[in-house]
Amino acid sequence: MEALIAFGVLLLLIIGGLWVQFAVGAAALAYLWLIKGVAGWKALGLVSWGAANSFTLAAIPLFILMAEILLASGLSSRLYNGIAPFMRRLPGGLLHTNIVGSGVFAAVAGGSAPTAAAMSTVALPALSARGYNRRFVAGSLAAGGTLGILIPPSITMIIYATFTETSIAKLFAAGLVPGILLGACYSLFIIARALAKPSLVPKDTQRRTLADYLRAAADVLPFTILIVFILGSIYAGIATPTEAGALGVVGAVAISALYRRLNLAMLRSALSRTLTMSGNVLFIVFISMLFAYATALSGVGEALVDRVAEAGLSQVSLLLILMVVFAILGCFMEGLGMIAIIVPVIFPTLMAMGVDPVWFGVFVVILVELGQLTPPLGVILFVVASSDADTKVEDVVMGVLPFFAIILAFLVLLIAMPDIALWLPQLTAGG
Repeated sequence: MEALIAFGVLLLLIIGGLWVQFAVGAAALAYLWLIKGVAGWKALGLVSWGAANSFTLAAIPLFILMAEILLASGLSSRLYNGIAPFMRRLPGGLLHTNIVGSGVFAAVAGGSAPTAAAMSTVALPALSARGYNRRFVAGSLAAGGTLGILIPPSITMIIYATFTETSIAKLFAAGLVPGILLGACYSLFIIARALAKPSLVPKDTQRRTLADYLRAAADVLPFTILIVFILGSIYAGIATPTEAGALGVVGAVAISALYRRLNLAMLRSALSRTLTMSGNVLFIVFISMLFAYATALSGVGEALVDRVAEAGLSQVSLLLILMVVFAILGCFMEGLGMIAIIVPVIFPTLMAMGVDPVWFGVFVVILVELGQLTPPLGVILFVVASSDADTKVEDVVMGVLPFFAIILAFLVLLIAMPDIALWLPQLTAGG
């Protein structure tokens, strides 16, 4: 009953328009009071220190700073233009650049919103002016943007690892293959759609020389080196994710200096945005720790294990229910809020059913992707629409619906074939 009241308060506050972090905090305090009375609040100091004193969470500001330096330098357009010549001849043309560019930028941005914003600002006005179908362009950008939390390094994975005490290195390894495969599914759909209806995509008749391709490759090469440097140091066991984040910041500064974009004003802007974003993310983590503590104290996780066992629900049934829940919650809150509310409650049940925590981490991240695209209020829909004055949210919604269906199908595939996510972690752990 206490759990039902706490979750009821939480949903009412969120639907009423209160910021997610304050809604979760109010519900957590109410939950503790219902369980232990005022005495339950005595643990707030200990929980606060436990949330703040984390070497793992120190990676978040570092990855955010790395992405902000690259964004403030204006290098996202150079990355996009570097990939574009290699994609033009494929059916669908530059729409593949939206997917590939988002995937590459995701590997240095760590989040969906920065990835979607960076790619949409460059691509949406330009491709619409070239004659590409606006809805098709917007849908591909929104779908590609969600790869930001799946392809490592991922801030969402770091948050999941904090709540579940799962290895971040294994999570990063587990997200790489599904991220590439999901991006490939997007591209295959674009090819099929372009072949079925050629009027959606204009033909590219421009001829290019070898020198053009070499210049384009030179624009992509520094980003590729940075990605290999970061992920390679983690997978090889040379650096922890936090240390790799610090190396990434140094690499981002070096790339900015290489392209002569490094200056004091740019660094000041990047640091300012990093402080704002990091403060927001870490505050959500702190508040969510309170809610997770209340959930653990109440024993609702263990009670849920018993109820699921009594109901005879299978792993697949429970996972399908989670797909529906995340898709609905995506209309009301951001990904971190969804993880903070659902994972502490459902995680003990799934572990009791034998679900691999690393696999479930990838599954949850893809569920968050699904929630971010849920029409009509998914956050990525508004990020893409805001990047171009001529694009309406309705255009993005209509364009993203096929990609939404692809994510659903991919989740079912992941349930049927868990080795898609577990193969690389097992390989790197064995090595």
